[in-house]
Amino acid sequence: MRARQLEVFTAVMRAGTVTAAARLLNISQPALSQILIHAEDELGFALFDREKGRLQPTPEALELYPEAERLFGGLEGLRRKTADLRLGRAGLVRIAASPPPAMALLPQALSAFRARHPDILLRTHVAPIAAMVDLLRAGDAALALALDDNLPPDIEVERIGLTSFCCLLPEAHPLAGGVAVSFADLAEETVISYRSMTRPYDELQAAARREGSGFIPQIEIDSSIAAAGFVQAGLGVAVVDSLLPWAQFPGIAVRPLAGGPALPLSLLSLRGKALSRAEDFIRTHLRAIRIANP
Repeated sequence: MRARQLEVFTAVMRAGTVTAAARLLNISQPALSQILIHAEDELGFALFDREKGRLQPTPEALELYPEAERLFGGLEGLRRKTADLRLGRAGLVRIAASPPPAMALLPQALSAFRARHPDILLRTHVAPIAAMVDLLRAGDAALALALDDNLPPDIEVERIGLTSFCCLLPEAHPLAGGVAVSFADLAEETVISYRSMTRPYDELQAAARREGSGFIPQIEIDSSIAAAGFVQAGLGVAVVDSLLPWAQFPGIAVRPLAGGPALPLSLLSLRGKALSRAEDFIRTHLRAIRIANP
């Protein structure tokens, strides 16, 4: 069944008469009847029985109708999408980000983007680095923001900024009275920070060794946002990235980590894969991100 025949069949099934279906499709009744006859000839069986000016669906038509509706709905969606793309009214941007840039940086980029391109659909994913790589490879994301630049060779990496580390402390903690917190200051504290075998953990451990100290978290986290509740509950002192607006969390004092390392903020894409116009637009806004560090 061809697209036009599918359209006519669906319209007749919906409307119940040739007259109403022709009105729905804005064509003449003879033209609609001719298309329907051709469809039945090609299929080799009748779709409707003609009874007293009305069309009664045959059992075959009733069996075909649910699938025809599904296909017709997809065809209509395709027509709308191609029209929108042709007129510059629409597009799709698929972007992933790890939690810190997703919460702290992505909103500013998307806000600027939406101001210029309000009709483009945005689809976002918040995921850890391994999942973002999978999303890029599968085509479920075209771009990703990550706090890492050590990626597999099929991932294109563009460094667009750096972020530092800070310490989160209960407001009444003695270390909150200082300007900064050092690795040595943390020696007697219960440290909340990233689990081993992650980029932040490796960078922090290397920086601590340079300072002649150790760095061994007693409470490990996968995402820095989890540290806020732990600090508020008095479980310890957190060492986390500086991206998130930590000062907004009540009961928490934020101090820079003296001698701490820097983490790269990277814009990721799949090597060799061309970006759509809409995706290229958002890449421009992502490159303009400004990182505020304490």
